[in-house]
Amino acid sequence: MLFRSFAYTPPTGFKALNTKNLSAPTIKDGSDYFNTVLWTGNATARDITTGHNSNFTWIKHRSSAENHNLYDILRGATKRLESNSQDSEQTYADRLTAFNSDGFSLGTGYNNTNTTTYVGWSWAGGGSGTSNSDGSINSTVSASPSSGFSIVTWTGSQADGTVGHGLGVAPSLMIFKRYNNNGTSWPVYHSAIGPSNFVALNETSSSSSSGASFGSTPTAPTSTVFSVGNNGGTNYGTMVAYCFAEVEGYSKFGSWIGNVNADGPFIWTGFSPSFAMWKRIGVDGWVMKDIARSPHNVIDEVLYANLSNAESSTQEVDFLSNGFKIRTNSGASNASGDTYIYMAFDSNPFRSEEHTSELQSRPHISYAVFCLK
Repeated sequence: MLFRSFAYTPPTGFKALNTKNLSAPTIKDGSDYFNTVLWTGNATARDITTGHNSNFTWIKHRSSAENHNLYDILRGATKRLESNSQDSEQTYADRLTAFNSDGFSLGTGYNNTNTTTYVGWSWAGGGSGTSNSDGSINSTVSASPSSGFSIVTWTGSQADGTVGHGLGVAPSLMIFKRYNNNGTSWPVYHSAIGPSNFVALNETSSSSSSGASFGSTPTAPTSTVFSVGNNGGTNYGTMVAYCFAEVEGYSKFGSWIGNVNADGPFIWTGFSPSFAMWKRIGVDGWVMKDIARSPHNVIDEVLYANLSNAESSTQEVDFLSNGFKIRTNSGASNASGDTYIYMAFDSNPFRSEEHTSELQSRPHISYAVFCLK
């Protein structure tokens, strides 16, 4: 690609949109904190490299219908949860066996079956965890404030209380699970719908009243704590929460309104997404997309967080230089007038020296010229 000077001077008070005029990102290389990796099973114990300390790892079979496997460093490497089921935590010695400084280790079993293809989404945390007494309920927290992610565990009080999350800013998305009990759902808080409602990660159901999930008077999280009440999904038994706060140029949490047109909405994130997950607030599943499985537009390889299904090709979307654009009129992505909530991450923020050469070479990116106020 050739670059040349602009042919005119931008209007007073505006700047030309180029990487030089954008704010420097706090995270220059997002793969230090989030990455998507692919592998083919070989039934031999092995290490998978992600480029960071993979304290929260989410694994899914691509070529076969099997349950999602979610692991985190606070509960322990061998302890699995399933985003598509209400089952309690289960321990397996031959699946994910260790969290490493640059990835994770696999055994010979379920996540490494010979010839089966896999995807793993991995977030860096804050290591083995520290005690947190910011809330009325003591918690253990593995936090990475710089990347806006923390893992939190606590013992539910079955009464109104607050729990420290360790981020220093209010999280935009929180995923909860009671992990010592079968039959308990996965309540999800998203800032776009607020604390009075929630959606369930393991279900296709529409948003519901949160009841006492986030306090008997539903309360949004603060920079230090989130609120919980007398609810089995958020404050009963042994609990875990995965908390995400927005970091400019690296992560984004928001919503869009569908237009039931194959020329669908454009969702601005401020970076070129490498991973996105979204859900219709009405009845539909959780769509999961990434550039590792679909390296070129149109991004069509899809998995669903609430389903064990093998990978398929649908829910088309383009990942662009500063956001993503829906390319389908499917109800799961673009029903008329319906609201969709999303989370998105990039492994290379838009304004960085490391990203300049990538923007010239990644074939799925489209370019445009605008002016910045």
